[in-house]
Amino acid sequence: MANSYFQFKRFTVCQQHCAMKVGTDGTLLGAWAAAPQAPGRILDIGTGTGLIALMMAQRFPEALVTAIDIDEMAVSQAVENVAASPFADRISVVAADVQTFRTAEKFDSIVCNPPFFEDSLTCPDPQRTEARHTVTLGYRQLMEAAFRLLAVTGRLSIIIPADCRSRLESEAHLAGFFVSRVCSVQTTPSKSPKRYMMEFAKTPVNEVDITTGIIEISPQVRSDWYRQLTEDFYIK
Repeated sequence: MANSYFQFKRFTVCQQHCAMKVGTDGTLLGAWAAAPQAPGRILDIGTGTGLIALMMAQRFPEALVTAIDIDEMAVSQAVENVAASPFADRISVVAADVQTFRTAEKFDSIVCNPPFFEDSLTCPDPQRTEARHTVTLGYRQLMEAAFRLLAVTGRLSIIIPADCRSRLESEAHLAGFFVSRVCSVQTTPSKSPKRYMMEFAKTPVNEVDITTGIIEISPQVRSDWYRQLTEDFYIK
């Protein structure tokens, strides 16, 4: 059973009421996602516990962060986590569906750790199904909504399983996005990429920044890349 909370250096994430617990994917994305310049407005789509919103608020101390989710229990959990953090005055948690979500101003940075399994069997637990499967938000709907909400110079950052990359890129292209950064994530040096972190822009970039990250160089031994990327967050 997962712990009821996860302690980071500057904030605590309680997770007992959320279907999806704190994991490596969310932490990776929260540490990696950025914008061409320090973002003033950040949107976290499908915030869950609020982890990525909290990480972005820590990384960008001048930014205002909006965190949205359609799961009422997740929203309640995120509200509690934000309220207990040092960033409570800069993060707003909203119960909303991104497909109908509207704001007066566009966002400089949008981050999303999306549902992963478009074609697999769903889980008997409705809350977990909603969090893990794209039954309520497919890649096409996600990309169309993100394109509408993103500023012209903004960036959309997503983490996705390796076998979903081509489908996600196709939907991004159809929505009007261009790939600007790609980081393939391997669990160990000998394994193929398990995840891809991808950044999209509304206009073409001169050169796509392509990198590789390895999480562990041996069992229980974090790589320099992973340690440096997450050192401002993990206690150990």
